[in-house]
Amino acid sequence: MALFAMRKIVPTFAYSFFGVINSVVDHGHFYMGNQGSSSCFPLYLKPTQRRLGATSNREHNFQSRFCDQLSKTLGAATTVDGLPVGLTPEDIFHYAYAVFHSPSYRGRYAEFLKIDFPRLPLTGNLELFRALARLGGELTALHLLKSPKLAQPVTEFVGGRGPEVEKISWLRDTVWVDKAQTSGFRGVREDVWNFQIGGYQVCNKWLKDRKGRTLSKDDIAHYEKIVVALSETIRLMQEIDVVIDKHGGWPGAFTTKPIAS
Repeated sequence: MALFAMRKIVPTFAYSFFGVINSVVDHGHFYMGNQGSSSCFPLYLKPTQRRLGATSNREHNFQSRFCDQLSKTLGAATTVDGLPVGLTPEDIFHYAYAVFHSPSYRGRYAEFLKIDFPRLPLTGNLELFRALARLGGELTALHLLKSPKLAQPVTEFVGGRGPEVEKISWLRDTVWVDKAQTSGFRGVREDVWNFQIGGYQVCNKWLKDRKGRTLSKDDIAHYEKIVVALSETIRLMQEIDVVIDKHGGWPGAFTTKPIAS
């Protein structure tokens, strides 16, 4: 599992240039606009030469100074791996993923996010840390298409079998895939239809890439999962801000300035 992000984005875009992957990702996954390239930050690495005696076949990819700062901020002792006692690398990853999806975070640091990688503010409140890690874990599962919620579609495909993607449009909560607007996905809210990640309008881009293609049963099922994932992402992003507000809001809920991990 890895975080991937852009260091510099097209200035006119709202920031959504990071995500999670568990396999190789295409270089054009984000809209680059000649602003650079995306970078990948794996959660685990193979042990280095100096640590050939390590008992594990992998080691977490957090710098020691970051781990020390996190432990100090939380007032926790550290494990032999340098992490705060009681926290796993996944907990920290999920915490960061939640913070980066906070609408308030994106707004507060909007100008900085246009020119550099996202930086992570730390909290000294373990309750807040765990709450954000839980929400970040839900987001991660959704974005890797592993969440059990994806098995509960919120849309219904209408129209004939084997529809060909001709002209993509949205009208009255339905994404149409043909010019006559007889085949499409009913139940797609306007905010879901408009939701963007990495400079792309997801619901439109996925279908646009398949223009001229006949959608299979698996294609339809996959698109329905995308709609669920986006709908839940919108809900969780709002919940993340609610949780932060309950613990003091910005910047009171956090005890350090954003730092690199």
